[in-house]
Amino acid sequence: PTAGRKAVKGNLPAGAGETAREVAASRLYWRAAGCYVALTALRFAWLIWLAPPPESLRSPVLLIFLLPLVLGLRGVLHRRRYTLQWTGMLILLYFIHGLLAATGAAPQRWLGAAEILLTLGYFSAVMLILRRGKQRHKAGQSTG
Repeated sequence: PTAGRKAVKGNLPAGAGETAREVAASRLYWRAAGCYVALTALRFAWLIWLAPPPESLRSPVLLIFLLPLVLGLRGVLHRRRYTLQWTGMLILLYFIHGLLAATGAAPQRWLGAAEILLTLGYFSAVMLILRRGKQRHKAGQSTG
């Protein structure tokens, strides 16, 4: 069944483990998942230990900043294509937040820079994953 498939540079054979609902577990996917988990951990540490908001605002801020990331975590770890799509768009809000933090007060600049790097890593990896999946889908329709 894999005789006619070409290997994608640095990844598994094209389409290996990929379905309409799930993406392949390639190096690129693991890079994206690692960035997503690291961003979730960074946001948690930022809000609890590194630069916590005032005590009265801690719960609402945790809900606003962490709940969207936690809701997408299961789908990202299960390689769900739809989750990668909407978390790829969601991550842009964290990118904007990182820009604001990186250009703001001195104690939070390094946190903002880390947030920017993680969001760019996730966004670029997810866009490449989804683009490759779309190309494979189109190629499968034209030959099948």
